[in-house]
Amino acid sequence: MENHTRMSEFILVGFKSHPGSQLLLSVLFSTMYFVTVVGNVCMILIIRMDSNLHTPMYFFLENLSTLDICYSSVITPRAALAFLLGRRSISYSSCASQMFFFSLFGTTEAFFLAVMAYDRFTAVCHPLLYQVIMSRRLCVLMVMGSYLSGCINCAIQTGFTFSLSFCGRREINHFFCDVAAVIRASCSDTLVNELVMLAVCGSIIVGTALVVFVSYGYIIITIVQMPSAESRRKAVSTCSAHMTTICLFFGTVLFMYAQPGATASPHKSNTISVFYTVVIPMLNPFIYTLRNREVKGSLKKQLKRKGFF
Repeated sequence: MENHTRMSEFILVGFKSHPGSQLLLSVLFSTMYFVTVVGNVCMILIIRMDSNLHTPMYFFLENLSTLDICYSSVITPRAALAFLLGRRSISYSSCASQMFFFSLFGTTEAFFLAVMAYDRFTAVCHPLLYQVIMSRRLCVLMVMGSYLSGCINCAIQTGFTFSLSFCGRREINHFFCDVAAVIRASCSDTLVNELVMLAVCGSIIVGTALVVFVSYGYIIITIVQMPSAESRRKAVSTCSAHMTTICLFFGTVLFMYAQPGATASPHKSNTISVFYTVVIPMLNPFIYTLRNREVKGSLKKQLKRKGFF
């Protein structure tokens, strides 16, 4: 408790470089955050304004866009401001809060992607029963279950991490309070924390990825057996955007957390974490817009209605 009482703040030292690079990083992060918010808000508005998109698939996509805004907002604005002003300090409580919400939204997104894979499996493999199986009640329960799972994980990660002692060491080799980076700053024996992180994060990533792979395994088998080329093309078009998002998200997160020694390579993890905390939330609305004919059609219709065409 004495160690925790004396620890009033941490210093985030990720991406140390000369002032010109710091300004460039600030502009880059600010631009990407702006694009993230605008892109995801536009996606939400498109879905809400077009009654043809009021289906389970787009219900999940709307929630994913909301989640991506929250996910990015936890990290990006503060990082951009820190690069701009050179203020790298973060209070003990703010660091804990950032870790809590980052773990919450990151875990929830993993479950969201698994839920969306099951939704696509139902649509492709059981099209006649799709509306019956994917009822509004089930969709809401799936979203609530994803957030509940995120709450459980972030409570475990934050609780275990901030039960450590730091003994006056304030430097965190990262640009935000990631679990692995804060663990490295501790002077306690962190073996238990690393095992907990590996077990919990690994089980979440492997479990959700397993749902995704099994769902898409059945989807691929069903598509191959379809007699019509047009049916196959439509099915692939329906799933391609989600598959792209899955590869980006699970590829980077699996590399970061679900491997032994995940806390041992700070410089590598700093660079990779930019991708899944900043870049992926920015890319998601473009992926779903450019690879989805229904969304593109709805966007064109809304723009025509507003007089842009």
